[in-house]
Amino acid sequence: MIDSPRGWVASHIRDYVETDGKKGHMWKGAPTLLLTTKGRKTGKLRRTALIYGRHGDGYVVVASIGGAHKHPLWYLNLQSDPVVEIQVGWEKMTGRARTASPEEKPELWAQMVEVWPDYENYQKKTDRQIPVVIIDPE
Repeated sequence: MIDSPRGWVASHIRDYVETDGKKGHMWKGAPTLLLTTKGRKTGKLRRTALIYGRHGDGYVVVASIGGAHKHPLWYLNLQSDPVVEIQVGWEKMTGRARTASPEEKPELWAQMVEVWPDYENYQKKTDRQIPVVIIDPE
């Protein structure tokens, strides 16, 4: 398992894993989950922490990377292999990820902006359309 190399994200993941989500599930007032994807080039498992919302029985995450001009690596990975693992608090599960359709995205985007208002600022920083991803547990 390779955790995000970003210092604060790696620290967040470590706290999350070591405490079964007691530390780290809530981050700056927003709920977070751990997402594990398979590297599209290396095949290695890669884990990151993401803010999430709910969509029925599923989870919603945003591929914002702070408004960067390129998609985050985790998003590119799940496009190659949509089978992912997530940890939400203490609970671990397998899921299948997909990009929200153009019809689904406006409602989900608005929901996620309520959870984390900076998503609006991130979209203003980039010309790319930031994807919204739905993860359905299997």
